[in-house]
Amino acid sequence: MDDLVMEYIFLLVLVTLLSVMQNAFFAQKVEKEAHNGKTAAFERLVCANRNCMDMYPTFLAVMWCAGFCLSQAPAAFAGLMYLVARHKYFIGYMGQTSQSTPGFLFGKRVLSFLFLMCIIGILNYLLGTYGGSDYKEYIKTITKAASTLLLLP
Repeated sequence: MDDLVMEYIFLLVLVTLLSVMQNAFFAQKVEKEAHNGKTAAFERLVCANRNCMDMYPTFLAVMWCAGFCLSQAPAAFAGLMYLVARHKYFIGYMGQTSQSTPGFLFGKRVLSFLFLMCIIGILNYLLGTYGGSDYKEYIKTITKAASTLLLLP
């Protein structure tokens, strides 16, 4: 692969591979619990895993689009934060379902941030193409600063 192309997607690739490893971890937890029979804990793990997998394509789409359309580093950072939120959600679901709520809400906030990055990147492209104004460098600076706000509770 061309080094220039790899430079623009390297962090996104790393986060994607980490997410694949996380999926394998979740599947292993479900499989391990399956050996105990169909217990309440098994049902909770299956539900948590299914919920995580339902949102997985959306996560990948907005993270990659945000990275391509706007800026790789903040998109990858938000992707890592989403993986933390998803892990918190999954582990919380292993206890009581109410313990998963903080992870769910945090993940929702991260996905919203990534979606907003996509929209801003698309609008900036349209402004640059049809309006003659390119604000990408200003937007990148703001996005990098705003991505740290994801750490606030």
